[in-house]
Amino acid sequence: MRDAFTRATGIATEYGGKHTNHATEMAVVSFPDGSYLELMGIVAGADPAALAPHEWRRFLTGNAGPCGFALRSANLAAEAAELKSRRILVSAVQPGGRVRADGVRLAWEIVNVGPPPRGSLFPFLIADDTPRASRVYPNGKPTTDRFRGVAAVVVGVENFTRAIAGYRAAFGLREPRIETDPHFGARLAWFDNTPFVLAEGLGNDSWLSRRVREYGDAPCAIILASETGSATVVWMDTAQLGWHLGVIKSR
Repeated sequence: MRDAFTRATGIATEYGGKHTNHATEMAVVSFPDGSYLELMGIVAGADPAALAPHEWRRFLTGNAGPCGFALRSANLAAEAAELKSRRILVSAVQPGGRVRADGVRLAWEIVNVGPPPRGSLFPFLIADDTPRASRVYPNGKPTTDRFRGVAAVVVGVENFTRAIAGYRAAFGLREPRIETDPHFGARLAWFDNTPFVLAEGLGNDSWLSRRVREYGDAPCAIILASETGSATVVWMDTAQLGWHLGVIKSR
């Protein structure tokens, strides 16, 4: 996965170490704005008992590509309470962590939002207990400056209308801008000035419709920002990359 990402984008990844769950390990691609992509895989010889309850086990064993996304939280308790007040399902605070390849221990806390699995329809919330820079910038600086950061996460959904209503209720959003992208094969709901895009496959036999039937509502693509003031998305070579990654370009 790391090799495929580098071949498709020209960007090297940074190995980040094994998670404390005894099932997965990760590499990171971080950007100047502080956002990042986490590439995750199953560790060699993973304990089946540790892998079985993993929230993204089906995605990992199926090489499904994007499986979850997160928003950084300044106050987990307050933001969870706000979502509860909007009648959105939230979990209790849960600890997380991993050990970097150089032995540095990292710790954070998360709150799951909406239906499982974690970070599927809605992003989960994350707050660092150790310095965030140590987690996001393992070598002390962004992995690349070719892109400003993650502009949006595209969430594939089964019920377009219901998902739009759910996002508006959860985050107090206005009606989205609806577009059809034949190249991507989906109808897209853009919530402008947010990192949220919802997607509905064009036809029952489209790649996105098949994916949603197999994995449910979940992230299906990531969009990076290289420039400002444009919403034109250029999609990278999916066959080479193995999943859908787009870049916002000038018109």
